[in-house]
Amino acid sequence: METREAITLDKRAQQRLYVLNHVLTGELTATEAADYVHVSMRTIRRLLRRYRSDEGAAALVHGNRGRAPANRLDDDLRARLVELATTTYQGVNRAHLADLLAEREGIVVAERTLRRVLTEAGLPPVRRRRPRRHHRRRERMSQAGILLQVDGSRHDWLEGRGPWLTLVGGIDDATGRVTGATFREQEDTAGYLETLVQTAHRHGLPLGLYSDRHGIFWKGRTIPTLAEQFAGKGSTTQLGQALEAVAIAWVAARSPEAKGRIERLWGTAQDRLRIELRLAGASTREEANVILPGWIERHNARFAVTPADPEPTWRPVPGGLEPEAVFCFRHRRRVARDGTFTLAGESLMLAGRVEQHRLGRRLVVSERLDGSRWAEVDGAIHRVVPAPERPAALRRQGRTPKAPETRVVKVPQRPAADHPWRRYGVFSNR
Repeated sequence: METREAITLDKRAQQRLYVLNHVLTGELTATEAADYVHVSMRTIRRLLRRYRSDEGAAALVHGNRGRAPANRLDDDLRARLVELATTTYQGVNRAHLADLLAEREGIVVAERTLRRVLTEAGLPPVRRRRPRRHHRRRERMSQAGILLQVDGSRHDWLEGRGPWLTLVGGIDDATGRVTGATFREQEDTAGYLETLVQTAHRHGLPLGLYSDRHGIFWKGRTIPTLAEQFAGKGSTTQLGQALEAVAIAWVAARSPEAKGRIERLWGTAQDRLRIELRLAGASTREEANVILPGWIERHNARFAVTPADPEPTWRPVPGGLEPEAVFCFRHRRRVARDGTFTLAGESLMLAGRVEQHRLGRRLVVSERLDGSRWAEVDGAIHRVVPAPERPAALRRQGRTPKAPETRVVKVPQRPAADHPWRRYGVFSNR
């Protein structure tokens, strides 16, 4: 007795078999069958001819079933990909892994192919994507430089090899381009000033700054509107004064979702930058800051978009000043009669001769991020240097220190055997 091989039909083949049976029974015409299965009349006639032949239902099976694709990766390369994904690049998401393999290993493989190879090897995805929640998408700014979003991200960037750090950075709202960033021990004013310095050097000054309501930007119960800022309502913080000096408007976000551009940047950085810090062996803040500029350049090349209006609105620093002279710490001090003033307990003075009319007046001392101190006097910038010591302090320094006093410890002596105290019986046994 002849046995026939069992044939397994997929969903599409089953649908075609159902339609062809109705054509053979006369319930459907060939034209109607072609419309149902979305093929041409030539294909329907070919299927009917093969179905009526000895092939039967086997004619509906695709001819490539069971064949290896011509572009299939060889087994050695597939094993190499699985090995790298479980050793050197463990914990790297599939898209980032495809980029790293091309940059570091010279293995160019499509992300979808890599994802399929690792799935067939039984490797689960690094993280599961949550379903998107409903939200109203905000239109990007039309030109680069209109709005700069800034924030800080506290995270275990070094994965236990060093302390927890805070990445402070800024991203352009129109292009999604990271304009500047730096690692700090915590979210502080110096981190934002450094970000603005990098932004000014690479692009220029933005028209507005968008951030959360951190006390670094504004101190007070009420947040000023843009009209109040333009009317001259000044800020009392160091960063706020720096923004006012170059006419950068500050806009406070009402929720983290409102500044989603930079919040998504932190998600990308925690997924990609963390891995690159590990591959580079960074274990300190200084080493992380050395790696950061290269990552920013690669991030911008990978994720930046073209704005609706190609004409940027970045502005140069007014007055021809260096960005370091604008984004710095400012301290108001009064010049004493001897031409000195104090800052952080240190006696300082202006380099060079101070005019008589400046004595007793106030000036603004700028402390830059590199530690240098400057002051503007009558439109000219003077370097601030340590003041000479007072004569009394010099005399104290020149004195010979006194020798430490030696304290003599007296040891009590026992009375002699013929001491008068021995004559009394009460002392006779001692």
